[in-house]
Amino acid sequence: MRTTTGWQADGPAAALRRTPLKRRDLRPDDLAIRIDYCGVCHSDLHALRDHDSAAGPLVPGHEFTGVVTETGPAVAGFAAGDRVAVGNIVDSCGECPMCRAGQENFCHAFPTLTYGGTDRRDGSTTLGGFSREYVVRDRFAYPLPPGLDPAAAAPLLCAGVTVWEPLHALGVGPGSRVAVAGLGGLGHLAVKMAVALGATTSVISRSPGKADDARRLGAHAFVLSTDPIHLARARDGFDVVIDTISTPHDLGPYLRLVALDGTLSHLGHLGPVTVETMDLLVGRKKLSSAGSAGRPATAAMLDFCAANGITAEIELLPSARVHEALDRLRRNDVRYRFVLDMSDLDGAAPPEPHA
Repeated sequence: MRTTTGWQADGPAAALRRTPLKRRDLRPDDLAIRIDYCGVCHSDLHALRDHDSAAGPLVPGHEFTGVVTETGPAVAGFAAGDRVAVGNIVDSCGECPMCRAGQENFCHAFPTLTYGGTDRRDGSTTLGGFSREYVVRDRFAYPLPPGLDPAAAAPLLCAGVTVWEPLHALGVGPGSRVAVAGLGGLGHLAVKMAVALGATTSVISRSPGKADDARRLGAHAFVLSTDPIHLARARDGFDVVIDTISTPHDLGPYLRLVALDGTLSHLGHLGPVTVETMDLLVGRKKLSSAGSAGRPATAAMLDFCAANGITAEIELLPSARVHEALDRLRRNDVRYRFVLDMSDLDGAAPPEPHA
């Protein structure tokens, strides 16, 4: 076994503590990656809140960039020193129809997640990217294109690919009318990508203060969701609405903004929803969702972002300030994504942060 250092929680709502972690010895098709930067996602908050100590320790983190330090003997596409990125999926069955179609995110046997997943070979629980090293199957690491800042690129591997998947699948391009509901970690990347794809892009938000940011990110218009006049003017106005709002909310007002035969893609809140059939019927509107992406789409997303200069708007913190990042994320006090610099895990441990 290999030893590294990371931030681990041992029970529900427990503070993360800096501790040695075990990583597997390299298999023939494995990479060892020195993690330099890891994004902080709402999923990390939910995992920490719901963690059952009986399931063992939890190390969050599933969007990170770093450098290959060692390769297994069967690895051909990577070498020590390569810059790479890893997202929230680190293995899949490789045999089901979804995997064969390049949609490993929908693997019928369920994909192996970067943390809290079950390793398909030895049954161990995966430990995530809030650490200095990760060992991953080479198929689920991606070359980080030149020109992408590795810190600001880390959130592309979760937030970025989550919004890329529906934009790509729904054929967004020149002539498309796209609205992004919610201007946060997912939403700000959806705006950048939709604009780069050539779509006329609007932001829908309940916060008037987001209007300037929306335009700075490239949006062509702003719809204040608390203003009935704004909503009436925008009715039936968008071919695609990307809903990134992370809390439960009524989908009706957003479906009424979708144009004839258009789609509301519901991404932010992954709980139960209630929909009035009439909101779908009038205009033949569609309600869809998406989650992460398969290997081909993830690679394509990184290439697209490199070609268009797209990265996340981040606040970079040393990993020792992880509790500050989590607390502020819980309060939505970030524009627009926290990223942890993992280099402070080298050497002697500083005093641990308070929860």
